[in-house]
Amino acid sequence: MKRIDAIIRPSRLPFVREALEELGYGGMTVAEVKGHGKQRGITEQWRGREYKVEYLSKAWILVVVNDQDLQKVVNAIVENARTGEIGDGKIFVSDVLDVIRVRTNERGPAAV
Repeated sequence: MKRIDAIIRPSRLPFVREALEELGYGGMTVAEVKGHGKQRGITEQWRGREYKVEYLSKAWILVVVNDQDLQKVVNAIVENARTGEIGDGKIFVSDVLDVIRVRTNERGPAAV
């Protein structure tokens, strides 16, 4: 099993969620987060003054998938999160040793 952590633009979340549900991965954890990448934030103007916004709002998606579904899930996230602009986000993939469903004590892929 693999864990996918995707940091994307909040405006793209509905599209990514819908794509993941179509693949059978409707269960996910989503949180609003703030951060910045290499660009170190953006500069905006308000009432004639410039100010720096260092931490931009992003959506964080966590989903655990079976190994055989990894590439199609990653592709779905990329295709639906991409705008082609700086700040589209990042995807991190890591191994999951085990999953336990608390309610039934099921383990492994059956618990995903």
